[in-house]
Amino acid sequence: MPTRVARWMLIACLAVAGQAGAREAQIDPARLASLVDDAVARYALPGIAVGVVVDGEVVLRHMRGELRAGQGEPVDAATLFKIASNSKAMTAAVLARQVDAGLLRWDDPVVRHLPDFRMADDWVTREIQVRDLLIHNSGLGPGAGDLMLWPSPNRFTRSDVIHGLRHLQPRWSFRSRYAYDNTLYIVAGEVAAAVAGVPFDVLVRREIFEPLAMTRCQAGSWSRDAVGNVAQPHARIDGRTVVVRADDTTIPDEPMMAAGGLRCSLDDMLRWAQVWLDASGDDSEQAWLSQAQRDAAWTAHMPIPLSPRMRAWDRSHFSAYGYGWRLTDVDGTSKVSHTGTLKGMYSALTLLPERGVGIVVLINGDADEARTVLMQALVKQFTGAAGSHDVAYYAGLLAAERADSDASGSGARGPARAPTAAETANVVGRWRDPWFGSVDVCPQGDGLSFVSERSPKLHGDVVAVDGRLQVRWRDTDVDVDAWLIASPAQGSATALHMAKVDPDADFSYDFEDLAFVRESDCR
Repeated sequence: MPTRVARWMLIACLAVAGQAGAREAQIDPARLASLVDDAVARYALPGIAVGVVVDGEVVLRHMRGELRAGQGEPVDAATLFKIASNSKAMTAAVLARQVDAGLLRWDDPVVRHLPDFRMADDWVTREIQVRDLLIHNSGLGPGAGDLMLWPSPNRFTRSDVIHGLRHLQPRWSFRSRYAYDNTLYIVAGEVAAAVAGVPFDVLVRREIFEPLAMTRCQAGSWSRDAVGNVAQPHARIDGRTVVVRADDTTIPDEPMMAAGGLRCSLDDMLRWAQVWLDASGDDSEQAWLSQAQRDAAWTAHMPIPLSPRMRAWDRSHFSAYGYGWRLTDVDGTSKVSHTGTLKGMYSALTLLPERGVGIVVLINGDADEARTVLMQALVKQFTGAAGSHDVAYYAGLLAAERADSDASGSGARGPARAPTAAETANVVGRWRDPWFGSVDVCPQGDGLSFVSERSPKLHGDVVAVDGRLQVRWRDTDVDVDAWLIASPAQGSATALHMAKVDPDADFSYDFEDLAFVRESDCR
């Protein structure tokens, strides 16, 4: 006769088996694929790769579209996409592996490993720990310093980015609130590289890609043609889907690698999902990552404000950031996720650990809304609310949000005219910001132009709009115009500031963090 413990173990095993069987019975790959097809049709996506893992098995690989619109090369499960900020969890995992190996501790001061690292506040410089680099609590504003990363290519190096941090002024006190950043993830990557004594691209291949058999993932500099099957980013311009930011034959080792510069295929990302969903409990010395570090990655280290949409759509009760992961609950079950956004390339990874479910979405087009509604519809297939919650349903909710919003339309381009000499007298000259470098606001042709020395795509025309000066960028790749604000407004200005014309635009256009001082007259 079995003991009481044995009976309870048997009951527990049968319950788990029953739950797994129920999940398998509910899985309808055709239904999942139809949701992807609906999103492609609704949003005219150039290319997409979607995969779903359930209980360790891949139940869906569904690809549509092309690497380059109109060129006939199909997207498949090996196609490389920019995963953007989904790189952050990989950077955090590299550090977690080093913690497991006893090479560093999460509470190590950053300056122990990078002695030249500085923040604007000396106290923060002394106190900021490795863990703080990963959880968006620095006190800097959202996207602070991102103009050293985007638009790319530019002339900033990883060392420039790290050195520039000492000049970025905080908006809030250290560890007081959440504000998303990229630059400190670059610092995190350099901490890991310093500890290992090898460049970060070598390290991420050694610690992530090779042991996990993520064979298509790329880091650092590599050859586009030698690797092959690389999706190109697209945008809708004048009603057409066109390639933007096309890759050169050599992909450069850009400063943003640890924050958002890795590329992987659908199969790679499905493997990444499987690894994190593996609940086998292997905590031996041979385990890729200890249970202690898995728990640390998914611990709510920094609260994130819970949005009305999360409450309404998902009945969420909390939101927080772990080490490279966003944490929340949806329909009563835990959700671990992240998104990745670069112009013309969108990614999303959602894990439902208690359901054994992982969902990957990779898109090579401008697809903010498409990603949102598709991932939401896919998740609902596994959280008990699948009935009417499809792509059209969530697209309708977003349309209602837009209709109900109080948006002023301030991001739209208004009528512009050539400014008068009197209007531009106090902004003409060469200006310098301590982290961004020099810019020229100088006559060019028949007008006045703004030219950045270190970010060539930030080259625009200065125009007058509603009595204010505005820069309109010439490169279509830069889609957020900026106000020019001289101080003092009258007389000979000694300072020059900028601000997004659309205050709700992508925070990575962090014009508000620039503080130019006059350097000289125009050359």
